[in-house]
Amino acid sequence: MDIAQLSTQLKTKTPAMVYLILGKQQVLQQQAIDAFISLIPENEQVMNVGRYDMEATPLAVALDDAMATPFFGERRLVIINKPFFLTGEKTHSKVEHDLDSLKKYLEPPEPSTILVFAAPYEKLDGRKGIVKQLKKTAVLVDASPLDERAARQRVRTQLSTAGFEISEAALDELVQRTNADYGMMDASLTKLKILAYHEKKIDQNMVAALVPQSLDENVFDLVTAVLKHNQIKALDLYQQLLAGQQPPLRINAVLVGQFRLLIQIKVLSKRGLTQGSLASQLNVHPYRIKLGLKTARDFSMQALENAYLGLIRIEQSLKTTQRDPSLCFSYLCYSILSRAKEHDIEKEDKKICFLILFLRKVRNKKATNLIVAFLLLSVTC
Repeated sequence: MDIAQLSTQLKTKTPAMVYLILGKQQVLQQQAIDAFISLIPENEQVMNVGRYDMEATPLAVALDDAMATPFFGERRLVIINKPFFLTGEKTHSKVEHDLDSLKKYLEPPEPSTILVFAAPYEKLDGRKGIVKQLKKTAVLVDASPLDERAARQRVRTQLSTAGFEISEAALDELVQRTNADYGMMDASLTKLKILAYHEKKIDQNMVAALVPQSLDENVFDLVTAVLKHNQIKALDLYQQLLAGQQPPLRINAVLVGQFRLLIQIKVLSKRGLTQGSLASQLNVHPYRIKLGLKTARDFSMQALENAYLGLIRIEQSLKTTQRDPSLCFSYLCYSILSRAKEHDIEKEDKKICFLILFLRKVRNKKATNLIVAFLLLSVTC
């Protein structure tokens, strides 16, 4: 089940005895934990809520707490954080865990305790016996990173529950400025709700005023300007990044990463990979892949490679010389534009040569005049 389903179930039904929250989206992990904590009255939480980090505390300590009787309350809540022993990941923790005691606890679990495993991992090691047993006993709660569609729906639901509305344009702006990262979107909602406290409506201007663009988003605009040969806009965006105290090497590194991603997308998409497959194989958020596909289609591989190699040269220059970063970037824009013009001139030369050869074979004077007029028009345009 997802977080919304969990919240509904906890409010309407008797909670299960064991839950497993699995997924790397930290904000969803926290929302699930908050939902469990809300089951325990506030005046009982000090005595009846226990949290244990498995990288610092033995599992036996948490299980002892789980087997204890609730203190002047209906139930206990025990949260086991970072249960790395359920994965195949290596850890530097020297804490030893008695997994046999966990097996015994699960056969059957303590009825007056809600035992929650908060596992911030992509997956568990399904080969382990304890994992198989836990999956049979526990209710699985999905905390995997949300895609754009799910993130939009989650934001709408959260705002609606709190009594707020958000326009479609405002939601589009929020998605764009956060790269559809639900964690960043959720973090922005508090400020937006404060600004829209009286009207209870969030519009695009509010989002633009309160939610800063990420470096990746600014760089994406910069990449588009460079590829479209809009030197004035490209240089203006670059200066804005420098004015925002972004180090030149960091800006260049993000640019290099963006062009590398576009090249990878262009190559792999030609092999038939879908948007979802690209996101999985490149380990990139689906929203970035969506934008990258649109950009990669509009520009040639040669243009992408030229920009990428130019940025590599800028990186070397920034590391080994004292050249002005803006000057280096200006030269890159100029060189990309020059190569584009050379390519256009080469195409025009081929067109003219073809028409001249064709003219030599045309004997009709009127037809010849029409072709000459077309030739002049094509050259001037």
